[in-house]
Amino acid sequence: MKGFNRQNQLFSLCGLNCGLCPMHLNKYCPGCGGGEGNQSCKIAKCSLEHNGVEYCFQCSKYPCEKYSHIDDFDSFITHRNRRADLKKAKEIGIEAYNAEQLEKIKILDILLSGFNDGRKKTLFCTAVTLLDLQELREVLRQIENRSDLETLTLKEKSAFAAELLKAAAAKKNIELKLRKKK
Repeated sequence: MKGFNRQNQLFSLCGLNCGLCPMHLNKYCPGCGGGEGNQSCKIAKCSLEHNGVEYCFQCSKYPCEKYSHIDDFDSFITHRNRRADLKKAKEIGIEAYNAEQLEKIKILDILLSGFNDGRKKTLFCTAVTLLDLQELREVLRQIENRSDLETLTLKEKSAFAAELLKAAAAKKNIELKLRKKK
């Protein structure tokens, strides 16, 4: 959107974790306010109308009607935790929130570079977005502690990592599938 630029390309104005998005990772999207080429966004337009707030929680009208169903459905990235993530970012501060996101990006990179059989990118991105850091660290610990990991094929490694993530999600009643509008 013309005139809409942001410094933080990891966490969007509306609460999406751009740094964990498959579109951002593939360089199809620069992230929220990442250049003149990004698509029109009603929330970005609203930000410009409200003196360019960096995050919606900084607006005196937040949460507004734009947030009434914002977490209901997903696109190419999960939208499920936007309100909760905005709340967390507000509570702990953007620097601390970004530090957590950078650690999650490292975990996602480990999963994508060593365990993606070409069919798990969305699952890994969704899991890393929705699971807490502690749960992700535990999954990595379980992966590292598997003694026969080096003898497994990529397909077997991928299935193993996916099952660990699904089990961690199941403990928290988190579904690791994108929820599309019907």
